This record gives sequence, structure tokens and C-alpha cells, in this order.
Amino acid sequence: MSKRDYYEVLGVSRQATDDELKRAYRRCAMKLHPDRNPGDVAAEEKFKECSEAYEVLSDEQKRAIYDKHGHEGLSRSGGFGGNGAGFADIFGDVFSDIFGGGRGGPRRGSDLRYSMELTLEQAASGTTESIRIPTLEACIECAGQGTANGKPAPKCPTCAGGGQVRVQQGFFVLQQSCPHCRGRGTQISDPCKSCRGAGKLRKEKTLEVKIPAGVDTGDRIRLAGEGEPGDRGSVAGDLYVQITVKPHDFFERDGSDLHCSVPIGFVSAALGGELEVPTLNGKAQLKIGEGTQSGKVFRLRGMGLKSVRGGGVGDLLCTVLVETPVSLNRKQKDLLREFGESLGGDDRHSPEASSWVDKAKKFIETHLKP
Repeated sequence: MSKRDYYEVLGVSRQATDDELKRAYRRCAMKLHPDRNPGDVAAEEKFKECSEAYEVLSDEQKRAIYDKHGHEGLSRSGGFGGNGAGFADIFGDVFSDIFGGGRGGPRRGSDLRYSMELTLEQAASGTTESIRIPTLEACIECAGQGTANGKPAPKCPTCAGGGQVRVQQGFFVLQQSCPHCRGRGTQISDPCKSCRGAGKLRKEKTLEVKIPAGVDTGDRIRLAGEGEPGDRGSVAGDLYVQITVKPHDFFERDGSDLHCSVPIGFVSAALGGELEVPTLNGKAQLKIGEGTQSGKVFRLRGMGLKSVRGGGVGDLLCTVLVETPVSLNRKQKDLLREFGESLGGDDRHSPEASSWVDKAKKFIETHLKP
């Protein structure tokens, strides 16, 4: 038996209530339980010390003896005799917290996921799509109970309907799923003939899914209660529709903005003009200014997508790509040569090239000249 003060072991005052003792022991068990500290002898000893302290202080009679006579008084009175019910209860609760165990009874149905592909046009405007999904539906014959008469199944006699049993292993009292009802808390002696006691039947169902405008790859749409049904008429799970927007032949998406490349001819870039470009909602006129350089971006406001999370409509950004003429005949080549000669090497006609040449000369003179 530990000789340390039990109140000090649990970190509580001598006036601690039953709830405070329970919370203190829970903290101790969550931190020091041997299964959380495999091979740590010191942690195991501290856990045993906490368990010993809680068993005494949670028992009204033992606590009174300890408060008056200390450890010696407990030794004379038989120490840990008692029924230990409080200790078993709290240990069962803590054990469940540590290992994720749950109490028995009907379980909520599982959630389901459905992957849906949309075109960019569908994602931009929103749509309603019909989907067929395999699912487990509650058996109509037994109303999901699994019994032949459709009434709730009787409680399991082994766990009294709790779905959990306690197993004594030396000093510890462990809680585990009932081996006879497998944690369900009930036993069916006369199962339903349609579902054979499962309470569910595998079927397919059709659902209408409303897709809001502006959805993007990675977005999920939740359909509450459209997942698998729960055990014995319990709450059904949810269905999550996972959205993927397919790549587009013309546009690239960046949030609520759209991007596209617009190739234009040499003459149009030099003289300017108007060009008709497609949008998701029709056509738009793009005004090309004189002397437009390749790579210039034109912004058409409000011609992108609406954001599903609110805010304004995005823009369409058109990047101009100036094409060099190819497959020229002799006359066309002669005209280009004549045109080039007419420029006379005037830097005003090629400002970017002139600037580049100046920078290149400066670099060569500074870094590469012997």
C-alpha cells in the first residue's frame, strides 16, 4: 500500500467532492495507464498508486477511516476489502475513453461518399443531377428491428442490454464488448425472414442532388440522413457528394477567375483592332490596342465565375500571344523585307528589343570583357 498522502497523490484538497475525485482519477488514468506507457515501470507504479488512492477516497467509509487514522487505520480495518464498485465504474469509464470503446445500444449509420464529375459550365451555373447509389436500407418487414414480429429485440442476458461486460484481470477491471451479442445489447432468437436478423437490406436508390453555382474541385455537398441506416431503427448516416470539375478545352480556372490564351496575328498586334472571344455565357469583344505585345493580359470584368462561398463574380483574363507569320510566299517575304528596311533601325518601333540590347551590352562590358 502506498504511504504517500492519498489526496496528494490525486492532486486534490481534503475537501474534494466525489466529482472532483473522479475527474482527478480520470486525468491520472489517461496519462499513466500501462497500455499508454508500454514498458514504463515508473508510470505503471504511479498508476497503481492513483488507483489505490481513488479506491479509498471514493468509498465513504474508507475515506472516513483514512481521514481520522491515516494509513494505519486502513490496515487495521482490513484495507481494501469493500465492494470496490466505485473503482470499477470509474475504471470502466476511463478505459472506454482511452481506447475509444463505446457503450452498447443502437449505433448510428455509416456515412457514405459519392464522387461526382462536372463540366466547368455545370459548375459555373449550378445544376441538379440524379445519382443512383448502392445502400443498405432499413428492412420494411421488421421496421429495421431484425425480429420476425418487428418488435425491439430483447436485451442480451449476458450484458443486460449494455453491450459491454467487465472482466477482472488481477488488480484491474477491464470493459469490453459483450461476446454474446457483439456489443449490440440485444439477442434475436426469431429473426426476420427478409433480412435474416440484420434489420437492413441491400438496395439501390436514386437521389436528386442540387449543385450550387460556383462549386470547385474538392467541395463536398452533404445530404443529411442519406447514408446507411443505423442499427435497429437508429439515426442514419449522411451522404457526402465529392465534387471534381473536369479540365476545360479553352479556359483555366483560378478560384472565381478564368484564364484563356488569345493568339493574334502580327498585323492585328501592330495596328490594333477588335477580336471576338468566347465566355461561359456567350461572346465578348476584346479591343486590341496598337502595338500590343505578346503576353499582355486583358481583363474582362464580371465574366468569370460566381464563388460558392459568396462575394462578387470573378473576371476573365485573356493573355495575348502574338504569332509570327509562317509559310510565307516570295511576295510576302519581299514585302516584309521592304517593311523592315522602312523602319530604318529606329528604336522607337521596338522599345523592348532596344532596351534588351542595351542591357545585354552593359552586362557583356561589365562581366565578360577580358
